[in-house]
Amino acid sequence: MSDIATNPMVFAFGHTRIPVTTPSWDALMNTLRDRLSRRAGFALATINLDHLVKLRTDAAFREVYAQQDIIVADGNPIVWLSRLAGRPVELIPGSDLIKPLAGLAAELGVPVALFGSSQEVLREAADALRQKHPALKIASQIAPPMGFAPTGPDAQRMLAEIGASGAGLCLVAMGAPKQEAFAALGRQLVPECGFVSIGAGLDFLGGTQRRAPKMVRMLALEWVWRMMSDPRRLALRYLRCALILPGQAVAALQLRRVRG
Repeated sequence: MSDIATNPMVFAFGHTRIPVTTPSWDALMNTLRDRLSRRAGFALATINLDHLVKLRTDAAFREVYAQQDIIVADGNPIVWLSRLAGRPVELIPGSDLIKPLAGLAAELGVPVALFGSSQEVLREAADALRQKHPALKIASQIAPPMGFAPTGPDAQRMLAEIGASGAGLCLVAMGAPKQEAFAALGRQLVPECGFVSIGAGLDFLGGTQRRAPKMVRMLALEWVWRMMSDPRRLALRYLRCALILPGQAVAALQLRRVRG
């Protein structure tokens, strides 16, 4: 693991290098336990192929990603590319982070804020988390309006509300690049809180979206399940993801030959 730590999986975009900072579940949970127990804030992003597409063309997104303290691999293609590069990482989807994080927060007595989606989803998700972890305190539930600017005045006001609630952990469910931008700003304005970008995780938990069955996920076919559920929105996204894979594979092979 020390070699992986000194030679992480890295995605390069010009002069910007985005590393997978935390390669395994054990390393992640140890890091989060330490940070949460000390109330040392952080921003956590879960990198996937869609993010790589956006990072190639969006300089602002690259800047936001560079501000994330913790980056894990969300998506089997990222895991496969890491193996090709000789720097293997474990699959850590944002949706799978919610329950372990809630358990850790309950154990440590860290209040949690839920941010994103809709009030109905947040209410259902909060109830589900409390049922699983009765000691968990949900300190704040905020559903931003349509057209919400993740770094604008409303975002700053909502972050002040999260800070005033005493939350030490905030689950951010807005999708990229908004959630990462909001988390980066939160890292600055509420430095004692950890911000974790989880995409549709709260919608899955609240029951408004259905996640692919476990067997489909085990076969690395969750993207097919999602595309079939909303082909008009997702077909083009997945095509763009597929088109960058050959270049990323070449870059991974080049990385395999480089140490550090």
